[in-house]
Amino acid sequence: LARDNGGKFNLRFDDTNPAKEEQEYVESIIEDVRWLGAEFGGKALYASDYFEQMYGWAQSLVKNGKAYVCDLSADQMNEYRGDFNKPGRSSPFRDRTPAENLDLFARMRAGEFPVGTKTLRAKIDMTSGNMVLRDPVMYRIVKAPHHRTGDKWCIYPSYDWAHGLEDSLEGVTHSICTLEFVNHRPLYHWFLDALKVANHPEQIEFARLNLNYTIVTKRKLLQLVQQNLVTGWDDPRMPTIGGFRRRGYTPEAMRAFCKHIGINKTNSVVEMSVLENFLRDDLNRKAPRAMGVLKPLKVVITNYPMTSTEELDAVNNPEDASAGTRKVPFSRVLYIEQDDFREVPPPKFFRLTPGKEVRLRWAYFVKCESVVKDAAGQVTEIHCTYDPATRGGDSPPDGRKVKGTIHWVSAAHSIDAEVRLYDHLFAKPDPEDVPEGQDWKANLNPKSLEVVQAKLEPSLLRVKEGYRCQFERHGYFSVDKDSTAEKLVFNRSVSLRDSWAREQKK
Repeated sequence: LARDNGGKFNLRFDDTNPAKEEQEYVESIIEDVRWLGAEFGGKALYASDYFEQMYGWAQSLVKNGKAYVCDLSADQMNEYRGDFNKPGRSSPFRDRTPAENLDLFARMRAGEFPVGTKTLRAKIDMTSGNMVLRDPVMYRIVKAPHHRTGDKWCIYPSYDWAHGLEDSLEGVTHSICTLEFVNHRPLYHWFLDALKVANHPEQIEFARLNLNYTIVTKRKLLQLVQQNLVTGWDDPRMPTIGGFRRRGYTPEAMRAFCKHIGINKTNSVVEMSVLENFLRDDLNRKAPRAMGVLKPLKVVITNYPMTSTEELDAVNNPEDASAGTRKVPFSRVLYIEQDDFREVPPPKFFRLTPGKEVRLRWAYFVKCESVVKDAAGQVTEIHCTYDPATRGGDSPPDGRKVKGTIHWVSAAHSIDAEVRLYDHLFAKPDPEDVPEGQDWKANLNPKSLEVVQAKLEPSLLRVKEGYRCQFERHGYFSVDKDSTAEKLVFNRSVSLRDSWAREQKK
């Protein structure tokens, strides 16, 4: 929004609760925002930068009779606040004098009082129809070290008190937040008006981005991490920026997705497939191609010379002519996908079957002549013949054609890799839709991760973490941080649209 309107974007942390602030989260968010491409002057801002100024402003409200120190406990405060059908009652401490309140507030800061015994509250309207305006808490006692200020403070501002003040100090014109803060907007303005600040920002609310098959509640995501139901905050199944990044998403795809869905005033749920389509579109243009066999089945070309190897030309990216070509080795023994062979083919199956020909991508026409089976009757090896006149996919002299093209790798030249095939973390579009009394974690998808031992073409031997490519006919994949010099690990970022898979589903 700032970029589109010629404005400035601030990255600010509202670190007003030391019990929940951790440096790990701060560093992760900074990294995520930078990765997404946001420009914030290279420096993050913090609510704690303004604690002294906020304290001074709170003192001025106390002096003007607009804030007071209250001794009610949290439970008592809830009782006095009333509800939507019943007006609140004034705290018995509401009429303390400004001098008494200033003294108690200073002693709160000095650490004289135990946690939970006193708060500073704004004096607004205990009968307001907006519950937020019923004398909200401005400061509470929290005796816990802060990740930036250490033990300097033992009272901390509430978010409602701090939010507008931070915006005003930073010269913010438009403070963008989600719809749950609509009821807080009058309080946002009340504090700024009461202080008569020079810069009075405008709060504007919008609907947050909800995707199906996901949960974005930090508390629930933390449960998944702490209970080892995922491998961490950056598990490629997690709906976190770190998770999307590790899975192989690009910032360009995520920004295009957000621009496409726009900013709404109504809560809605966007289908995950929409985001996946933007990733496909982005990687289709920029990702190089490679051949990888995820579930290998051995093929022997019986009429190909025993010791011969040749190099065939393969196009790196049909969408980008400047990407050029690469060499792929071809030899007598190959691997193809198990799913690309059927001994008894179903209707509309145009891949390899006994007595039928297919095209090997970038290579030759081959025909299945026979199969080898194990003791259990499973096919373990296919014997084929090839037509030398069809090198590189050329049409044979007799003009015959084939309907199917399959990918392959040379067995002698292939490299081993672990490939992680990710699916939705949850099995239901609405993960929190569970019968009463049942845990939402019952909706976790037991098939959200499948690990296979794949065979890849040798051009991928030295790729590094974060490298993205398309495994032809499979989808887009990214090298994971778990990769080592001895073994590559790839994550499937998103699959291709597979017409045969749709036929099978039917």
